[in-house]
Amino acid sequence: MENLDTIELFIDEESREDGIYAISLVEFPAIEENFVALSQHKVEFKTLDEDKRVVVGLALVPDKKIYRRKKDYEYNITFSKDTVRKASELYLKSLRNNNTTLEHQTLTSGVSVIESWIVEDERMDKSNIYGLNAKEGSWVVTMKVDNDAVWQDIKDKKYLGLSIEGIFSDKVEMSKDEMTDEEKLNKIIEILKQESVELKTYNDYPQAARNNAKRALKWKKENGSSCGTSVGWTRANQLANGESLSRDTIARMASFKRHQQNKDVPYSEGCGGIMWDAWGGSAGVNWAISKLKEIDNE
Repeated sequence: MENLDTIELFIDEESREDGIYAISLVEFPAIEENFVALSQHKVEFKTLDEDKRVVVGLALVPDKKIYRRKKDYEYNITFSKDTVRKASELYLKSLRNNNTTLEHQTLTSGVSVIESWIVEDERMDKSNIYGLNAKEGSWVVTMKVDNDAVWQDIKDKKYLGLSIEGIFSDKVEMSKDEMTDEEKLNKIIEILKQESVELKTYNDYPQAARNNAKRALKWKKENGSSCGTSVGWTRANQLANGESLSRDTIARMASFKRHQQNKDVPYSEGCGGIMWDAWGGSAGVNWAISKLKEIDNE
């Protein structure tokens, strides 16, 4: 991706809006660095419970080009060491350490940043204990997870990393190609405007998908169920209520196709059938696959 335009994002100290508002637990972190659950590395303290529910990971890595794409335009974004430091400091000064979301969609509770630091010396840094291989200037955070459902999702490897949510100003480093500087600048301005606009959402899924989700929710309410994750039941509620879904959510519904082999398991005998219906059942998953193609073709 060396020939792509690069947009350097930074903190404008005169802007009241710039800064990081939350950290999200995600399956595919943009910085391509996975967090590490401390208990998995057998960091034992006699005064603590065996399951400490603590994870540590990289929130931001400086000078790393992160690939982005908007329609037919491909580019990179990057953060300098100075920006990473300022972002981490402003995040804590603004008392946002309890702001945690799941997949940039759902605000969750019971998940907090309890430790934060900038790597000063790659060889001597504390992050080496956890095998993070953090480069100088990286922002490392430790999170305490008291939310039972979220912790189970982490143990099930549903979330593999961290992703920031924030607003930054930009600097543009242009690549050399047939476009003029004015054309490139106009193109990037258009892209940046798109970044601040809410993504288009869709709710034209079939009634059968809503009915399947309602059936799963009703059974859980009347009989209780430990099946699935908080994300799955959030999806069921969205479908049952006829809420609009983003492209990312539709993509997750489409990917649930991989569980199709368990769809006929009775609710009372396992999780396959109830969770299949929670995600809209065959009607919902097939709609998502078709809708995803339609969206991407647009």
